[in-house]
Amino acid sequence: MAQLDQASPPPETVPRYDGPRELAQSLSAFAQASAAGATWNREGLRAESEYRDLGLAQATGGRIGIKHIRALTPMRAPTGWHWHDMSAHYVYVLRGWLTFRFGGVAGDVTLRAGDGLSQPAGVPHNVIARSDDLELLELNEPAEYGTWNLAEAPAPWR
Repeated sequence: MAQLDQASPPPETVPRYDGPRELAQSLSAFAQASAAGATWNREGLRAESEYRDLGLAQATGGRIGIKHIRALTPMRAPTGWHWHDMSAHYVYVLRGWLTFRFGGVAGDVTLRAGDGLSQPAGVPHNVIARSDDLELLELNEPAEYGTWNLAEAPAPWR
């Protein structure tokens, strides 16, 4: 049985960097997103949704992005199989529900209000259904990424 080195404190008691820091030396910028006067746009992947950038991309120099997304009209068809070139992708449902299919995951995955999902980054997926009142937060690393559509579904969905 291995013995613990009594001279080294547990990692959670050792800061990752020297601190505290002055605001001008912070590792990310101060950013505040206010609901009052929020700007929504339709510059996202889905025409039936609108998007609100919550400022994390600018605050982190593009390392991380977070968007508030809400449905505008009913979903007419599944998104189709696609993947994103990001290293992390997290979805948290605020209102309504949505159902995914993922390459390598058996069965449909449905998230409802209060549910979150670490979506496997780079893995093909297809949003097959959602509620008309869907509202969610989507956290991405990096903030800007590409999306590629697939010609066919991955196994086991073929």
